Amino acid sequence: PPTLVIGGFTMHRIKNANPETDTRAKIASFPKGSVRGDALDICTGLGYTAIEMSRRPHVDTVLTLELDPSVLDVCRCNPWSQDLFKSEKITSRVGNAAEVVKTLDSERFSLICHDPPARALNFAGELYSLEFYSELYRILKSGGTLFHYVGNPDSKESGVLFAGIMKRLQEAGFKNIKKAVKAFGITADK
Repeated sequence: PPTLVIGGFTMHRIKNANPETDTRAKIASFPKGSVRGDALDICTGLGYTAIEMSRRPHVDTVLTLELDPSVLDVCRCNPWSQDLFKSEKITSRVGNAAEVVKTLDSERFSLICHDPPARALNFAGELYSLEFYSELYRILKSGGTLFHYVGNPDSKESGVLFAGIMKRLQEAGFKNIKKAVKAFGITADK
């Protein structure tokens, strides 16, 4: 499947991976048996994560949030994204995730995949804020897990981000905060 390029940056890993293996690595980073119930996918992109979560037999629903409606228009043209619109388990909402999460019920989701674009800190810093992480903690069910994409832990830029993100996640109340190296992210439990 293809990837999306925004601002000159790919929205999936393509070095030693492809969009399919990248997506599966994110889902595999959740603890065994935790991919169940209602799921939240933040930053839809081409919808691969929402689609993959919806295919899991114990996932009941997937709510996916996308800021840019034109990205969903691209999905409509991408044959690999069609289940985003066909799956009865998936609901898409367009809006700023930092605002939308404030409207969601407490303890609604068993798992959250927060997958902001590369370099999002430069234009969407609220997606990395303590306030935002506190909202994610509020809407995550007790015993639920968050996956947060950060980027290559070996890169200079992402390597610096990991420590700050992990600190803010802890301040928001998350526990068992760990690097998910194969998925280029962090997992954290409530």
